[in-house]
Amino acid sequence: MPRSTSARTPGITGSLLVALAACLSPAAAQDAPAGRGAGNQLARETSPYLLQHADDPVDWRPWGPEAFAKAKAEDKPIFLSIGYRACYWCHVMHRECFRDPEIARMLNAGFVCIKVDREERPDVDQVYMTALQAFSTGGWPMSMFLLPDGRPFYGGTYHPAHAKEGFTGFDTVLKGIAKSWREERPEMERAADGLTQIVRRKLGDGRPRRRAPLPTSLVADGLAALAERFDPEYGGFGYNRDNPRRPKFPEPVNLAFLIDQHRRGPAKRAGRDDPLAMALTTLDAMARGGIRDQLGGGYHRYATDRYWGSPHFEKMLYDNAQLASALVRAFETTADPRWKAEAEATFAFVARSLTAAEGGFFSSIDAESEAGEGAYYVWTRSEARKVVGDDPDAEAFLQVYGLKREPNFEGGRYVLTEPRARAEQAEALGLSAAELARRLEGPRAKLLAARGRRPAPACDDKVLTAWNGLMIAAYAEGGRVLKDASYLRAAEKAADFALERLREPSGRLLRTYRGGSAKLPAYLEDYAFLVHGLLRLHQAGGDPKRLEQARTLADRMIADFGDDAEGGFFFTADDHETLLARSKGPLDDALPSANAVAALDLLALHRATGEARYLDLAGRTLDAFSSFLTQDPASMPTMLTALAEYQDLRPTPPGGQP
Repeated sequence: MPRSTSARTPGITGSLLVALAACLSPAAAQDAPAGRGAGNQLARETSPYLLQHADDPVDWRPWGPEAFAKAKAEDKPIFLSIGYRACYWCHVMHRECFRDPEIARMLNAGFVCIKVDREERPDVDQVYMTALQAFSTGGWPMSMFLLPDGRPFYGGTYHPAHAKEGFTGFDTVLKGIAKSWREERPEMERAADGLTQIVRRKLGDGRPRRRAPLPTSLVADGLAALAERFDPEYGGFGYNRDNPRRPKFPEPVNLAFLIDQHRRGPAKRAGRDDPLAMALTTLDAMARGGIRDQLGGGYHRYATDRYWGSPHFEKMLYDNAQLASALVRAFETTADPRWKAEAEATFAFVARSLTAAEGGFFSSIDAESEAGEGAYYVWTRSEARKVVGDDPDAEAFLQVYGLKREPNFEGGRYVLTEPRARAEQAEALGLSAAELARRLEGPRAKLLAARGRRPAPACDDKVLTAWNGLMIAAYAEGGRVLKDASYLRAAEKAADFALERLREPSGRLLRTYRGGSAKLPAYLEDYAFLVHGLLRLHQAGGDPKRLEQARTLADRMIADFGDDAEGGFFFTADDHETLLARSKGPLDDALPSANAVAALDLLALHRATGEARYLDLAGRTLDAFSSFLTQDPASMPTMLTALAEYQDLRPTPPGGQP
């Protein structure tokens, strides 16, 4: 999601700011060669995001030593563009800027240009997003400017080619930086020094961190803090009445924590808000909202409103994997068949749209098609009426899915939602809930078939180890709880695929696979999430092979990523490429914290094997992040879940008092 860049950057002098913001002399562009237009070095990549830029007139290069050597040899700043295939605003900036001959001439003349897929290189994305957030709200596409040694000095997100609607034109930014590069190099160096220090301080500078006690009450404190962020009317978290247009994200890490807290019983809640009610209220609102694909199943990335009505239409594997798990747990907890049906619809979407023939799972589906953002999913009332035709259940369908109300999307169109609970709709129509559900099947099938004839959004068909681990876990849990052998078979096939195609002969994992080629060293999340999936598969099927596979990978994770001095795990392995900082973060985001999942893996291995070393390592991981946990526990629900499990096994937590 784009954000306009702040006009004031810490460490950059006033004269440099003027140079960056003003419409300066176009001298830098006058000597630029024409855009190439015949392809660039991205043509040799496998990432669909990088390949879509392979015939840009910009002389893109992949991240690597060759690009940095060129920048140093030619004494040029680096323009680093980071995004991902499903990112709508990445597509917009691609069309408006990177296909523009004038912009391409300016970039090719004054910069060495590097393009990065953030999903392939989350380590690079993490470093430069931290720099960007020092003076701006973050987002993608990320547009960063670096010294030839990789230190950042300026950045932003989306820019149009030329100024419009409050956005600074990219041509203005490029001219300003080119002029400053010639005339104010010392100021740029100081800005880079300042931002680099911020990155190292936030991501980790190698110094020991302060420890804090972890009392048994901390999990309940985290639950209470999360409850304060809960929207009691429409579910979800982070609603702010002073900023009601703030987007809403599913945040499945919160749902997993809340359901786990309910499982632990009322005594653990100490009279706080009901965690199950918060989880189910959120699942209900999302399941009836536009964030849920009411025809095809699965969930979009986020909603642009408080009511979950209008989504940002990209679909991500990791969201659907985590939400499928949450829905399975909701059914396991409540026995309400509604959650079983919702989980099954999500699994059906993944099977239909995100599953490779070889067994792995694709990464995402774009927000836009040829007809524009969301066009694949939305309807006018007349379109919907024409498709359902004289179906006797057409009027019921139109009422249930909000098509008799005012349009809820631009251009007089509708995102299908269920504005009223299904039971209320059934009562209003004089039907039982079961009879209404049956009557909706025919019109829904007709619309889904008609939608299938529209130009479809593109799929990013690369397979990422970490995200596949989450989906393997979801399918395994679905097979165990829903008693569906097909889900276990899907988990088994994906696990075999990952272990055969995304692992080197040495046993080390690789990050990404596409078109028969696997590459890039894996990160902590790849190990932690795949181990998590294998352990869930072992729990569901009982195959000792899966436990041994999980144990082998966990031992490799400990050896390659573990911080022997301070506890916890680094995001990159010991022999990984050196970046500005080597992070070791505990916070959950769209993905659960890799350190927290690693701690849960270690606890599960201890329970399965009886080996005390796994329990000890889990305790050291929790202790390493104790100061974070005590400062803002609601931002770390997965780590809180690990802490609760650890306290079950050792009532006196690491560094704390009972």
